[in-house]
Amino acid sequence: MMPVKIGPYVLPSNVVLAPMAGVTDRPFRLLCLKFGAGLAASEMLTSDVRLWDTPKSRRRMDHTGEPSPRVVQIAGYDPAMMADAAQRNVDAGAEIIDINMGCPAKKVCNRLAGSALMQDEALVARILQAVVRAVTAPVMLKTRTGWDRNNKNGIRIAAIAEDCGIQALSVHGRTRADMYQGDAEHDTVAAIKAKIRIPVFANGDIGSPVEARDVLARTGCDGVMIGRAAQGRPWIFDEVNFFLSTGEFRGVLALEKVRDIMRDHLEDLYALYGDETGVRVARKHLSWYFRQHPGQESLRNRLVTIETPAEQLSTLLEHFDTGVLYQGQAHIVEKKERVA
Repeated sequence: MMPVKIGPYVLPSNVVLAPMAGVTDRPFRLLCLKFGAGLAASEMLTSDVRLWDTPKSRRRMDHTGEPSPRVVQIAGYDPAMMADAAQRNVDAGAEIIDINMGCPAKKVCNRLAGSALMQDEALVARILQAVVRAVTAPVMLKTRTGWDRNNKNGIRIAAIAEDCGIQALSVHGRTRADMYQGDAEHDTVAAIKAKIRIPVFANGDIGSPVEARDVLARTGCDGVMIGRAAQGRPWIFDEVNFFLSTGEFRGVLALEKVRDIMRDHLEDLYALYGDETGVRVARKHLSWYFRQHPGQESLRNRLVTIETPAEQLSTLLEHFDTGVLYQGQAHIVEKKERVA
């Protein structure tokens, strides 16, 4: 496959991470990039700058240590507010702006943002034009195939996007009404790709290297976007990249490797969020990690009720019998040599 180029940036991989609210925070983005994700956008940030002065928004705008290109996803319904939000993020270090018109959540759609915007193509055009004109950085768009199965206007939205200067498009193969139910249908995604010249990423129901290959072949897209399948399995990007380049499968990841990934991830979460919130955020990631290893339900149930970083991490490490102790926020004071 040809490398994907977005503005001046040539992506190192055509397999990218989907932005997911409450999931793709900085620690998770860095982890997925480490395993070969070609791009990792931030969690969705509201375009209402009045709401940015909160710990949640400040964390979402923190890109310390992230490699280029740094991508920020914004959501909103007002063209002027979206343009202002895009400009402020570029001034703060964002190198690509991603516009969300794909989120199906009611709290987003009820404000006529996310995928609700697909009902108003004229407003879509005004928003895209305003954002593209406001920033020198390339602008991407995330969308769905339509509002519902009787209103699949994804092809028209894609054409509008290209005309407005959008430089890459990602399409989830479901309508807004489908939410995440049923199977993603990629025929519409293929029709969208055939209509426009800018890079298109296919998203939806891509959970294995074979599915990534098949969706690429079926749609003719330039790349694939992986979301939920990366939860608890950030190394899926390495698996998919390896398979697409060699036609062979990676071996199963050794438990010692999984242990080290989980340990590093938890330490980063504690450092970003602090002890109390870090433990709570870690619980869902631990649940996803252990979903990959059936038979560990009792340990998972313990880990998601623990209240302190020290106990949460030491309980995890005791399971792997590492002899490593955790003390203090995000600092390991005693480490045995990790298994290579």
